[in-house]
Amino acid sequence: MKLFKRKHKSAEHKSTVNAVIDFYTRYDEDGRLSRKSRMPEYLNTMKYIEKHLKSGSKIIEIGAGTGRYSLALAEKGYDVTAVELTPHNIEVMKRKVKSHHKIKIYEGNACDLSAFESESYDIVLLLGPMYHLFTEEDKHKALGEAIRISKKGGVIYASYCNNDTCIYKFFYTGRILKYVDKGMIKEDYHTVSSMPEVFELYRKSDIDELMKNYPVKRLHFVGVDMLSYIYDDRLDKLSDREFEEYMKFLYNLCEREDCVGLSIHMLDIFRKEPAI
Repeated sequence: MKLFKRKHKSAEHKSTVNAVIDFYTRYDEDGRLSRKSRMPEYLNTMKYIEKHLKSGSKIIEIGAGTGRYSLALAEKGYDVTAVELTPHNIEVMKRKVKSHHKIKIYEGNACDLSAFESESYDIVLLLGPMYHLFTEEDKHKALGEAIRISKKGGVIYASYCNNDTCIYKFFYTGRILKYVDKGMIKEDYHTVSSMPEVFELYRKSDIDELMKNYPVKRLHFVGVDMLSYIYDDRLDKLSDREFEEYMKFLYNLCEREDCVGLSIHMLDIFRKEPAI
């Protein structure tokens, strides 16, 4: 079901929306987290979601992709609303829904959740949209909407791609000069993302600046996968027992201040507080 028409009229926003839809129509999002080197992102994110789940928690996932998190939570018996921008991903998700799942699936945009009432959800997942927003206005629209629809005391999860570990990977994979020649890397190695590159990269200081005026309290700041993506050729060869030990290791590192910056994906988890 399509909740609403895309109301953002700027050429830049329309370009972003179209590029993201095109990317995820071609990209195998459904299989992305299936390899051992990709699973830490999912397993650690789920572990932190489960920390704050309560019986009867009402959950919304904004940017639900093909439903990896939404369907896993529906399988646990939770009432889940899944909002996704890309029609292709929605069709994939719908094919996986089971009759006992309490899940509603809508086509929608993270920057406009006006179809949803304020303070309606105990858990709000914003696990993908911040990767694809390039203007401060759109970033604040997505964060503001996620916070608005959260109940007071509700917990919001926002994911980001790490600037500096991605730069490291550009060197590791031989792509650094491509981005240097495009003028996309500043002297301090902070990226200047733009379309059609699709992904926006962040440092923790960028996230802190975005969040500083919202009525929230940070609960956790987590490096969910650490260096897993960079060493994928080795991690994919781990035995099941080795991988189990690896996940224990990551869980011990993932909130340490001296280690979070090693992660490709960072997860900011915060509680909505009453406005002052």
